Amino acid sequence: MANEVVKDQRIAGITSAIRVIPDFPKPGILFQDITTLLLDVKAFKDAIDLFVERYKGKNITVVAGIEARGFIFGPPIALAIGAKFVPLRKPRKLPGPVISEEYSLEYGTDKIEMHIGAVHEGERVLIIDDLIATGGTLCAAIKLLERVGAEVVECACVIELPELKGKDKLGCKPLFVLVSSD
Repeated sequence: MANEVVKDQRIAGITSAIRVIPDFPKPGILFQDITTLLLDVKAFKDAIDLFVERYKGKNITVVAGIEARGFIFGPPIALAIGAKFVPLRKPRKLPGPVISEEYSLEYGTDKIEMHIGAVHEGERVLIIDDLIATGGTLCAAIKLLERVGAEVVECACVIELPELKGKDKLGCKPLFVLVSSD
């Protein structure tokens, strides 16, 4: 499903609150820094409100946030829509039994993990992160949640880097983003 463009005056404020840092963490990268968005109370609230408006009343029972910046946006959205928040973490960060899903990086692999029993069969899940680039982390999150029988309703990100074609890797899973970097 194609990405939807949000036509809302709040988007301009959110976009302008995101700082772009050239050559970080290495030359040639334009880093999308959301810390400046978090410092702008109105823009940060507008971002949360736009997500809540989209997902309120959609019978979502779980908001799954991808480490680490998905932890910033996920909990307030979950509370506002009456869903539980489940963190999806890097390896060895969660205590107790976990299930994991490996995914490819440019050089090597990584994993994300979730507590066993945090999400149940039939639950409707929204996956949230700050940014989609190549789509590897979101794909791993989808696989992890579907392995336990959850229905991934949609993936949501504040920012998309469309030139990296990450949404193409999501297959038929819908992606909703607030800001496109193009």
